[in-house]
Amino acid sequence: MSEYSLRIESLSKAYFNDTESSIILKNINLSVRKNEFLCILGPSGCGKTTLLRCIAGFEEHTGQIYVNDSLCTVPGMDRIMVFQDFNQLFPWKTVLQNILFPLKRKGINSTAERKEIAREALSKVKLSDYESYYPHQLSGGMKQRVAIAKALALKPDIILMDEPFAALDAMTRRELQNEMLTISQEESSTIIFVTHNIQEALILGTRNIVLQKGGEIILDEENSLTKPVTPNSEGYGAAWQRLRDAIYLSC
Repeated sequence: MSEYSLRIESLSKAYFNDTESSIILKNINLSVRKNEFLCILGPSGCGKTTLLRCIAGFEEHTGQIYVNDSLCTVPGMDRIMVFQDFNQLFPWKTVLQNILFPLKRKGINSTAERKEIAREALSKVKLSDYESYYPHQLSGGMKQRVAIAKALALKPDIILMDEPFAALDAMTRRELQNEMLTISQEESSTIIFVTHNIQEALILGTRNIVLQKGGEIILDEENSLTKPVTPNSEGYGAAWQRLRDAIYLSC
């Protein structure tokens, strides 16, 4: 079996209208190892979200995407996406019911088993006491925790995260970064995480890439900083500067 959860070969994406075309991604070639935490950075409009959506199967594209060596052309539960928007939950369902629903769709028919899996996932995001709450009773950070729990419960090969903490206040964002770091070290899923925040990429990622406008990868490097990462970590300043320079050059 391959050491890679994901392989992307010659992926390109363009949008067309009556008079012109706009290239969003251009000839992306990328392999992501199992259990890797890959952070994707780059200026607005460089195709970060589009790349996630192509991996998820939401966008048509040229080129090939393989998950565990199987060609992927449509969405599947082997790739689960967590969005930036807080409104990812069914408002008429409780926290627990929101997690149970996709488990049933996955084919887990035992109610007891589904509840056990859902409650285990809620425990990982520290929401065990909120299973009977409805989304309107939750803060933005708590809604994102539920969305992460829903993804974890499905045990996908790849979790795709599109700036999930960007709209949160600084304290909540830091708490969720800490929780995500713990989860990534305990779970077997590969995580691909889009962010505009260099510090967030250095805190969470085991590897960071930078896309430039026009949709090409201009930097791809391992994050060798020892976890947990702080601005005082050895090598932090140099790593931060390399990412910053690549992002500014990519604009």
